[in-house]
Amino acid sequence: MKTIFVDGYNVVNSWPDLKQKKDFSFEGARQTLIDKLHNYGVFKACKIVLVFDAHKVIGSLEKKEEINKNISVVFTKDGETADSYIEKNVNALGRKHEIVVVTSDNLEQQTVFQRGAVRMSSLEFYNEVLNVEKSIKLKSDKNKSAQKNIISDNIDDKTAKILEEIRRSK
Repeated sequence: MKTIFVDGYNVVNSWPDLKQKKDFSFEGARQTLIDKLHNYGVFKACKIVLVFDAHKVIGSLEKKEEINKNISVVFTKDGETADSYIEKNVNALGRKHEIVVVTSDNLEQQTVFQRGAVRMSSLEFYNEVLNVEKSIKLKSDKNKSAQKNIISDNIDDKTAKILEEIRRSK
C-alpha cells in the first residue's frame, strides 16, 4: 500500500481554500484538510500520515491519532519539526515501500528524494485531491441516478398494467 506523508501546515498555507479558512480558524482548516485527505485515502486506497508541527509548543509530547486505516494525524513533540518527523519515518520505510512526501519545502523535497521517496509539491497534491473529489462526485451522482425509485419497481405487473390503463384513459 502506498504511504503519503503530508506536511500539514505547509499544505494549509499552500491550498487556497485552507489558507483562507485558517485566517478564521486553524482548527477548522486542519479538520477540513483531514476530511479531504480521508476521502482521498479511501478513494485511492492508500495510507496517509498527516504531520503537524508542535515543535514550538513547550512541553508538547508526540501525539498520534489513527482516524481510520487510511489516515493518521501526528502532532510532533516539543523541539521536533514536521520535516524531521517525516525524514525519520521515510528513512525507515523509504526503500522498502512506495512513499510520497507532500511538501513545498525545497530542502525537505531533496532530503526525502535521497531517501527513496517520491516528492510532490503541495499545489500538485492540491490538484490531485481536486481531481479525486470530482471523481467521487461523478461516481456519487451516477449511483444516485441509477438508484431512482420508480413505482414500477415496487408493484406487481397486474397493478402496473391497471395504472397504465387509467393513465391512458384520461
